[in-house]
Amino acid sequence: MLGSGREQIEKELGKANVLIVENRNWQRGIGTSIRAGVHQIIDRERNVDAIVLLVCDQPSVDAGIIKKLIALREKTTKSIVASSYVKTLGVPALFDHFCFQELLALDDTTGAKPVILRDRDRVIEVRFPEGKIDIDTAEDYKRLKHLDDAAAT
Repeated sequence: MLGSGREQIEKELGKANVLIVENRNWQRGIGTSIRAGVHQIIDRERNVDAIVLLVCDQPSVDAGIIKKLIALREKTTKSIVASSYVKTLGVPALFDHFCFQELLALDDTTGAKPVILRDRDRVIEVRFPEGKIDIDTAEDYKRLKHLDDAAAT
């Protein structure tokens, strides 16, 4: 994100306690974004216990699902708390520090799902059926908008 776009985001976020990470290699794939974020976090804060990964194309993600991930992590000893939807596990997901090296080792085009699915014994899931909705194309957006409009009437 360059120029005024980044400035606008920083303005919108105000004084929120967030770290904006610019991934200049985003065209190479989601793995580059995950690695950029994890690197920034662990470089800035040596004692990070866990991180939450989420994507911007799931319109149903809100603070509630993130709070559920964190609360379930606090109740269990599981290394990963992943969202469950459409018979799979995915993001939003919380990864404790034991998973950081696996996230850093992801290939450029690979998301976090292989880390989540590698060892199911270390994973607990949070039901998030709305996670199945993601917006990857203009057609996806039109379909979602049509569903929203129909639900509103």
